[in-house]
Amino acid sequence: MALLELTNTHKSFKITSGLLGLQSGELRAVDNINLSVEKGKTLGLVGESGCGKSTLAKCIMGLEKLTAGEIRFEDKTINSWDEKKLRRKIQMIFQDPYSSLNPRHKVGAIIREGLDIHHIGSPKDRILKVNETLKLVGLLPEHAQRYPHEFSGGQRQRIAIARALALNPNLIVCDEPVSALDVSVQAQILTLLKDIQTQFKLTYVFISHDLSVISHIADQVAVMYLGRIMEVGPAQILFEFPRHPYTQALLSAVLAPDPEAQSQQILLNGDLPSPLAPPRGCPFHPRCPYAFEKCAVIKPELKNVDSQIQTACWLD
Repeated sequence: MALLELTNTHKSFKITSGLLGLQSGELRAVDNINLSVEKGKTLGLVGESGCGKSTLAKCIMGLEKLTAGEIRFEDKTINSWDEKKLRRKIQMIFQDPYSSLNPRHKVGAIIREGLDIHHIGSPKDRILKVNETLKLVGLLPEHAQRYPHEFSGGQRQRIAIARALALNPNLIVCDEPVSALDVSVQAQILTLLKDIQTQFKLTYVFISHDLSVISHIADQVAVMYLGRIMEVGPAQILFEFPRHPYTQALLSAVLAPDPEAQSQQILLNGDLPSPLAPPRGCPFHPRCPYAFEKCAVIKPELKNVDSQIQTACWLD
């Protein structure tokens, strides 16, 4: 059973100009997305910067209201949830551990904040919960008395993970949680997230532009471009047999451990188009090496190309 379901999810922003603030355009950040995440699994959401990944994360969190469509969590629409109850069920780990933690608060207060707001347990119980959570992420109880600036980047992200875990959520949205860390530290944090997921049967939506990171943690992968899903399927199959030209280009840019095994990189023409003026037809066609006349006229919808993979491409 799916813990999270997105149906025809759409989020656009009005662009205003002039002294009167009249609408001059529309930015489609999330355009007709259909996805589901099974309980205890990880959905990896990948794509270039500016493709709408973080906006989609905010919609899942209930921080942005949808323009159209529906998001269901535990078989209830996001909008029908009481906001306070939703915050206990869905937590988020942010990209930058240096700016996501309040520098004026000690670590214990940061982790305990959610427990205080929701009045969970007695003051003594909350302190015990903070200490347990710190141990869970590989830190010590005495670290609760220190400030964030006294820790390294990797340790700060462990604190951010502890804060997310304190309320015992069912779903955690991870918005580029390792992109600001060194490669060696990235591996430690990914291992920690996987261990915690197994222990508590957590469900993740893991956002990243780095496919090598996604390949280590995701069960299902959705490739996003200009607010739309280009390809989605099981991680192992999608990485071994990418069908969409955009997925193929992204994977060709991933460095292989063996230089001799590195395949030829697919170079895309031009830059990512502006979401304020997306191309007609397939949004990827101006940069696609295989585009033909139909691609520039009609927008392909996401469809099954086999029993497990879906793509939005006229080549399939």
